Amino acid sequence: MSSVRRARSWGLGVVAAGVAAIVAVSAWQPWRTPPTAEAASAVGAVADVEPLSIPADAKVLVFGDSWTYGAAATVPTDGYAYRLGRLSGWNVTVDGVRGSGYMKPGRDGPDFRRRAEALDPSTAYDLIIIQGSINDDQQGERGYREAVDATWDTFERLFPTAQIVIFGPTPHEFPVNEGTARIDSDLEAAAASRHWWYISSLQERWLTPANYHEMIDTGAGRKHPSDRGHEYLAEKLLAALHERSVTTDAGAPREDAPAPVVP
Repeated sequence: MSSVRRARSWGLGVVAAGVAAIVAVSAWQPWRTPPTAEAASAVGAVADVEPLSIPADAKVLVFGDSWTYGAAATVPTDGYAYRLGRLSGWNVTVDGVRGSGYMKPGRDGPDFRRRAEALDPSTAYDLIIIQGSINDDQQGERGYREAVDATWDTFERLFPTAQIVIFGPTPHEFPVNEGTARIDSDLEAAAASRHWWYISSLQERWLTPANYHEMIDTGAGRKHPSDRGHEYLAEKLLAALHERSVTTDAGAPREDAPAPVVP
């Protein structure tokens, strides 16, 4: 091969190598942070969830643990679930049992699944909110997803036309314990698999060390919302439902209701 042809071949090789390097760098782009699997999953899950459609006179069931019961409020009927009804004008039925969870029986009733089985299927709820529960934080991971699925299957079977929203555990102490964080993550994944809305007060930081002592009654080890805390949770929950709703009715407080105060 002549020296001219060798030089030409070498030059073409350099150009090809340069093009390949540019393509590789463009594809790699190390200055960009790739989305995590969790973030990608969350985005996809939200995109697959139908917006809520809640009529102004909706029949709503709020089902959960002692927070739903209204524990630590001056009177239980000042709990967040009751306040949600007063703020929204909806016909809200409150079913809260202290100490109960998906796996743990409560002080005044059984676990979530057995409680769900006792509900009246003839009630035509427009919306069912299933809250909690931090009471499962010491039960361990084994069998948890099965208990959640069995409970949610029961709700779907009894109330096939109801829209279901999962309202995860709200921190009752800081730092947030590992069990509560696990429950929040597990419930979010389970809700996404059913294309249901999941509301995480933990991830949205409704409670923080800065507002904890105002929102949580820490006296005598109660660690439940104070009157102000229940009021705050009702306001935040209503706003979260409104954000996920296709209708304006879902988050519109009654004209005679006090304006929400969000710190």
